[in-house]
Amino acid sequence: MTPSRQTDFEQMFDRAPISLWLEDFSALKALFDGWRATGVTDLQAHLEAHPSRVQQCAACLRLIKVNAQTLKLFAARSQEELEQNLHDVFRGDMLTRMLPEMLSLWNGRLDYSNQTVNYALDGRRIEAQIHVRVLQGHEANWDRVLISLEDVTETVVARQQLAASERHARNLFDYSPVSLWVEDFSGVKRLLDEARAQGIQDFRVFLSVHPEFVSRCMQEIRVLEVNRQTLQMFGAQSQEELLANLSQVFRDEMHDTFAEQLVDLWNGKTEQTREVINYSLGGSLINIHMQFSVMPEHLQNWDLVLLSLVDITARKKAEAYLEYLGKHDSLTRLRNRAFYVDELNRISRKGPWPLSALVMDLNGLKRINDSEGHVAGDALLRRAGEVLSNATAGQPWCVARVGGDEFVALLPGADERMAQEIRARIESLIDVNNQFYPGHPLSMAIGVASAQQAGEVEAALHAADQAMFEAKALHYEALAAQPPRRAAA
Repeated sequence: MTPSRQTDFEQMFDRAPISLWLEDFSALKALFDGWRATGVTDLQAHLEAHPSRVQQCAACLRLIKVNAQTLKLFAARSQEELEQNLHDVFRGDMLTRMLPEMLSLWNGRLDYSNQTVNYALDGRRIEAQIHVRVLQGHEANWDRVLISLEDVTETVVARQQLAASERHARNLFDYSPVSLWVEDFSGVKRLLDEARAQGIQDFRVFLSVHPEFVSRCMQEIRVLEVNRQTLQMFGAQSQEELLANLSQVFRDEMHDTFAEQLVDLWNGKTEQTREVINYSLGGSLINIHMQFSVMPEHLQNWDLVLLSLVDITARKKAEAYLEYLGKHDSLTRLRNRAFYVDELNRISRKGPWPLSALVMDLNGLKRINDSEGHVAGDALLRRAGEVLSNATAGQPWCVARVGGDEFVALLPGADERMAQEIRARIESLIDVNNQFYPGHPLSMAIGVASAQQAGEVEAALHAADQAMFEAKALHYEALAAQPPRRAAA
């Protein structure tokens, strides 16, 4: 090679944009040949059995030259400084770091690549793609080996960050405290597009005429993935078990709910919120607040949809209980005064007619409260509630506790004859109740009256009230006429 060409190659080496190392591996070749002569065939097993020999291999490598990019990459001011600090460059487990390189050379691969980790003299970690090549003409003794190191730290770090981000997203999905479903609605969109292409304009009317279309759309939904909370909420041991039993989860009320969801999708509403009812695999009803979103990047074909389901069963029960308390008397479980007033106003406006009313008053409650306390009085009130509930069971009538010991039954559509039958049934059930409960007998004064139209309601209630007072007066007269009980001798 002419001096000018030699100079050109030296300049190319020194100015190369990647780190280049020119090394002499001839001592390593001689070491390997000596081991083979002694019968070593498995280099990996040999080095694992004698870890100190890895250091022996490393000592055989002689650095001839590095280029400017190498000094820059490893923050060295000179090749001499780099050589003196190679122990800082090649840190960590020597066996793990050097073994792939040693095995390749041992097995006759004189040109190979690998990924490794080195460290700059300023402490920076360098992720490097290493390429080792025994130069042509030097294959016999490995005295000239070219090593290139490409700094891939940014790529590796970006890949690690992406993997960490994916793990973070996966954990957010898997461990979310709400039920999450990833679904494919592309089949649903196809059916909707086909219906639109057929000229369907009023989609709600179309569904009312063709309810089977809703079922077809439900069958096109593909569940791609669910999280842990979903399995727990629906009582499934695995995603496979849940998906195999979706017909148990989405049934009954879900058909009508999904029809409304389809109407919204037809109208372009790809983000929806609604309350639905599902069922666990054990059969228990679950009230659910559902949020439905077609992912923004998938609006073209709806092939990625996220549903979040929050179990609001407890809240619904609480609301129902509060609603119950707002309309019922907690002690007797009959309707309360507020409901009675609303119902009276409603019947007065709309009927049906005739309207009969039973005005009732519990006899002797004040005496019992005064003599034995309100616990005994409350027990008597509960018994009254049982009697009145049983006497009107199965009828859409309003039976309410409107005061401390006052009750009213509104019987829309019942004439006075039927009202008298209800009165007789109440009195008969009182007799049965008194046989069942020892102690204070249950007794009620009852007044009955009927109205044929709205203008007569107030008069009818007044008449029933008066009849109740007359019955109460007769009760106390009869009670006073009874001979006094004598104490036992």
